[in-house]
Amino acid sequence: SQELARRMEQNSDYIEKIGYIALLHDCGKLGIPDSVLSKPSRLEADERRKIEEHTRLGGEMLKNFTAIEQIKDGALYHHERYDGSGYPEGLKGEQIPLCARIIAVADAYDAMNSKRIYRDNLKPERIRRELINGRGTQFDAEILDAFIELRVSIKTFLGEECSDVIN
Repeated sequence: SQELARRMEQNSDYIEKIGYIALLHDCGKLGIPDSVLSKPSRLEADERRKIEEHTRLGGEMLKNFTAIEQIKDGALYHHERYDGSGYPEGLKGEQIPLCARIIAVADAYDAMNSKRIYRDNLKPERIRRELINGRGTQFDAEILDAFIELRVSIKTFLGEECSDVIN
């Protein structure tokens, strides 16, 4: 999230701030039962609704934390979708705070690139395809483009032999 903010030419204060916001964006999961969080199979509709509550729970947990401006926004809005079909409020486009739009891209990549109790991490080409398919619908196109550019830059810097590690 910080590197995306840097690529988007945000100021140094914002870049530092988004690091903290991103670290706490899923804090609301503390209020979700372990049986739901660690379920090894597909979630039922009521379990899905419980998981979705983590955004509101996180926003509530952080609402009075004033040392870092917008910290509750990262927790509350990181599952909003650019086309307005996300949750918890169905915000659309620039209505979604920038920090949440940035975290949404980084978080989606992390989720797909991580092994989960119910699946292995996705292959790099599948992750790239999923991200690109969400351009302008799930994700802010400018932020997604910056993310893809960032991944290409890292691969170029590290060399092609590292491509399977960093894709």
